[in-house]
This record gives sequence, structure tokens and C-alpha cells, in this order.
Amino acid sequence: MKTIFYIIACCFVSASVSSQFRTVRSDKPLLGKQQVGAHALPDNIEPISAPFPMPLPTKPVFPAYKLSITDVGAKPEVKATKNIQKTIDRVNKRGGGTVIIPAGKWNTGRITLKSNVNLHLEEGAELYIGGEIEDFLPAVFTRVEGIEVMSSGGFIYAHNAENIALTGKGKIIGPEMNAPVRTAANPPGVVETAIDQASSVKDRIYDGSKGRYFYKPKSVCLVGCKNILIEGITVERSVTWNITPIYCDNVIIRGITVNSVEIPTGDGIDIESSRNVLIEYSTLNNGDDCFTMKAGRDKDGIRVNRPTENIVVRYCLSEAGHGAITIGSETAGRIRNVYLHDCVFDGTDRGFRFKTRRPRGGGGENIYYERVLMNISRNAIEWDLLGSHTFVGELADRLPKRPVNELTPVFRNIYMRDVKINTREYFISAKCIPETPLTNVIIENMDITCGKLILMRDIKDFTIRNSTIRSKEQNMEILEGQNVIFDNVNFIYQE
Repeated sequence: MKTIFYIIACCFVSASVSSQFRTVRSDKPLLGKQQVGAHALPDNIEPISAPFPMPLPTKPVFPAYKLSITDVGAKPEVKATKNIQKTIDRVNKRGGGTVIIPAGKWNTGRITLKSNVNLHLEEGAELYIGGEIEDFLPAVFTRVEGIEVMSSGGFIYAHNAENIALTGKGKIIGPEMNAPVRTAANPPGVVETAIDQASSVKDRIYDGSKGRYFYKPKSVCLVGCKNILIEGITVERSVTWNITPIYCDNVIIRGITVNSVEIPTGDGIDIESSRNVLIEYSTLNNGDDCFTMKAGRDKDGIRVNRPTENIVVRYCLSEAGHGAITIGSETAGRIRNVYLHDCVFDGTDRGFRFKTRRPRGGGGENIYYERVLMNISRNAIEWDLLGSHTFVGELADRLPKRPVNELTPVFRNIYMRDVKINTREYFISAKCIPETPLTNVIIENMDITCGKLILMRDIKDFTIRNSTIRSKEQNMEILEGQNVIFDNVNFIYQE
């Protein structure tokens, strides 16, 4: 059965695209589920070989001093917030060391981690987080979907701390599903209209107290911190996003497990306006996106203007979630230099997901993905850059073209190779912004089995080479494509 191409206002040319991201095919085999994820965590961190300058993040080192929360009066299944916090404070004032959460069930409100402290959850330790508004008072400095506010922070929170860690084989378990922190009223509408971005951040108080609206706590929320290690822990039943470094530098996240499949906004790991981050050997099951890169939203994100950059994700497993790895949708400060390799996506909706909206600003560039095994249910590679009327009104309409300004996102320089894909929907779905087309994409050495082929709108310098595509539907639509090249691509009808 022949392939049918629907080409509308599209120009194909024979000249080669930029070779900036072209490399030779890797000889390494694709890894399977048994070789990636938290269960495969090795003791040591191997060197990083990224396609951009990237220092190897180093683990923080702590003094030998250790103090158990039971030494400061904590008792199992009794609210121990003050005891845990007193233990952290005491170790911090002594110059640093390790705070031990021993095996058992421990109840607590928000905990604030401080410099030179390793909060260690021993195997069998279960830290149950309270669900009352009072458990997250007073309000602390954080971001909500890319906009700065004073709000609940996280179950584990830190601000401007250095040399910190959250380690061990224990669990952090969020509040019950009917807890007030889940049901308290958020401000109406999307955050960029609900929050007065012209106001001072200290006046943007959303703590649920005295009749004020409330924004939900993340599981682990680290703001403005340096030299961070999160290793071995399991996080379950989040209220919203799980692991979220904001404005952080030198971050290692390895061997963690996240389970939040029943949480509509339960992202796994959100790297937000942070740099020099290594994520490895982690397993994510989420109600929203899994590994997610964000950099601020709308005018507030432009004001802050801090990128997410130098990110390596390797040897990880995504089993449930909307996007296995997602760039956006908060992109104001730009997301650049992201390298994911040797991962398995088995059961997520989408594989490589890119999101933004016309008012979000910034964009993404220098994104590299290679050696991935992908068995998913929806679009394998998706650019959703316009959004929906629900969130951005008429700006979700592709036409007319809008004037380019500081809030117009740009996506460019994206490279993918050595990926095996099995999906029921599109191999590629790219709905892009006509005034700033998706530019300079190279996809090569792909083995694809899909339900649908390709839908691309508003793209430029887009190459697919040395690939085999098996598809049930043989229609392809390319609208406003410039310099689109298929080089040694074998299309096969799949019954």
C-alpha cells in the first residue's frame, strides 16, 4: 500500500540541513527494563559524556556526627514535626551531619532542611505528611507553575541551603486523599491571571489562612539551594509535583521511586530554572509528566529570567505519566542543554513531549535524546506549542500570525537518534507556532511501529534519516514546512 503525502504550502529542498548535531550511529545496544530504574542503582556515579560542557555534579560530604529524631523526643505515630525540626536545627548548628529517621511510622507537617544536613530515612521508615493547612504555615517563598509566590512550599522544604541531602530507603507519603490541603480553594483561573504579576512577591500570599486562597505543597521543594543529593527514597501520594529543585545548582537525583498515578498534577521530577543536574536510575509512575524541565511562566518568568540548563537524564524508567520526558510548558527563562540517554519508557502516554504557549516566552534549544526504548500509548514525539482555548483563549488559534515579542517562545536545535518506538498513535505530531517555526530538528536511526505517521505544522529545517517506519495509516500531513528532508527512510504498511 503506497504512502499518501498531504503537503500544504510546503517546500522540500535537496540541500543538507545544518550538521551541528549530527553524529555517527552508536554501537551500544538499547537497554531493557531490568537494566534501568531504581532497582538497578549502582554505588558509584560514572563520568558524564554530554554533547555540551557539563561538570560532573559531586555528592555533598557531611561530618560523621549523627543524631536520631528519637534522641530529641520523637515517637512513632505521634505528631513529631517539632522534634524532627529540632533535630535538623541542632545538627545544622553543630556544623552538620546526618539526621536519622529510623524505621517506623512518623507523622509530621512541613520540614525545613538546612545547610550541611543529610536527612536520612532508614529502610522501613515511613514519613507521613499531615494534610491540615496549619501543617504548612507560615507561608514560604516558592514558585507555583513558574510564578513566584508565598505559599505552602513542600513536605520537605529548603531555601538558600547548601550541602544538603535526602537519602535512604524509606518513604515519604502524602496526606489522605480528602485532606484539606487537597481540597482548599485555589484562586480561580490559571496562575498567570490569578496572580497579580505586577505586585511584590512578598504580597502574593496564598497560604489558606485568614480566608486567603491556597496553593498546594510539592513533595520536595528546594529553592535557591546548592550541592544537593536526593538518593534512594520513595515518594508516594503527592498533592501536586513531587521532586522540584527551583533556582538550584549542582543537583544529583538518583535511585528514587515516585508513585503518584492518582494525582492529576502529580509530576515526577520537575527541574525548574536550575542548572548542572544529574538524574539517573530512577523509576517514575505519575498522574502527569515524568521527567520535566521548566523555566518560569509568562511575564514573571521573563522578569526572573533564569534558565534550566545542563541537565543529564540517564538509565531511568518511566512507567506511567503523560509525557516520559517533557520540555515545558513553563519556558520563559529558556530550557537548554538537556541530554537524555539509555532510558526505557514503558506505559506512558507520550514519549518525547515539548510544550509551551504563545504567552509563555523563552522556549527550548539544544535538546539531545538517544538510545531509548519506547512502548507507549499516544504520540511518540509531540510538539504542542499552541495549547487550548481553555488556558490561552484565541492565542491557541494557529492563525493569524502574531507579532513576535518577548512572550513568543522559540524551539530549535533538537536531535534524536537510536530510538525504538511502539505506539498506537502518531510517530510525530508537531503543532507549532507559525511566527516562530520549530527549527533545526534531526531525527535518525529510528525503528518505529505506529498507528499514524506524521502531522507537522510550521516547521523549518527538519530531517528524518536512516529510519524504518511501520504504520497502519499511511497519510502524512505537512503544513508550512521549509527544508523538510526524508533521507533513506523506509515506509512500511503495517496491517
